[in-house]
Amino acid sequence: MVTPDQPLRIGVMGAHSTGKTQLLKRIETELRARSVSVARTGQLGKRAALVPLPKMHRHTAASTEWVIAQTIADEIAAAARPDAGPLHVVLADRAAWDALAYFHAAQEWRGEIPHRLERERLRLLAATQAPKYRLLLATVLDPAIPVEDAHDYDPRYRTLVDRHTHQLLAEDEIVHTRVTSGPHSQDHAVEQALRLCLKEPAL
Repeated sequence: MVTPDQPLRIGVMGAHSTGKTQLLKRIETELRARSVSVARTGQLGKRAALVPLPKMHRHTAASTEWVIAQTIADEIAAAARPDAGPLHVVLADRAAWDALAYFHAAQEWRGEIPHRLERERLRLLAATQAPKYRLLLATVLDPAIPVEDAHDYDPRYRTLVDRHTHQLLAEDEIVHTRVTSGPHSQDHAVEQALRLCLKEPAL
């Protein structure tokens, strides 16, 4: 049951420009139309750049730890929002494991040999958040969909992020829903979120 100090949390993760933010915006719109109180996190990439911390294929253990820690802090802050209504939902734009997938992809992109203890430490940090998500959505990269010209993304790195995202979820046996770019898959993800949220009793 959702309580004032433990709202229902929905997270999304996946390679960049695979529709994560748009998917959460759609879920948020549908929930607000049903008078559900919603808080959404995000903008981690932009905030990391202001620190400044390395991003994308330059991702390091330190930047990964910052992103995971900031994800945790943002979700706690969103859950504690004082104007929350009777049913409070937190939509996390980049669940905790997301940064880990980006880091693993960056190491492979650079041809680096992973430091086992460092990777395990970061993995453990991300894993502590597992019980908090009632629904985890993982977007799937569709290479046929072009990226906007404004984004100078390395196609190989995007592919690596996508592979590490789904590999990580499979290895840790994390329950999730794969979301492709297809309309049916997108609709199913939104409907799943709505069913989950709206079946909860009002407090």
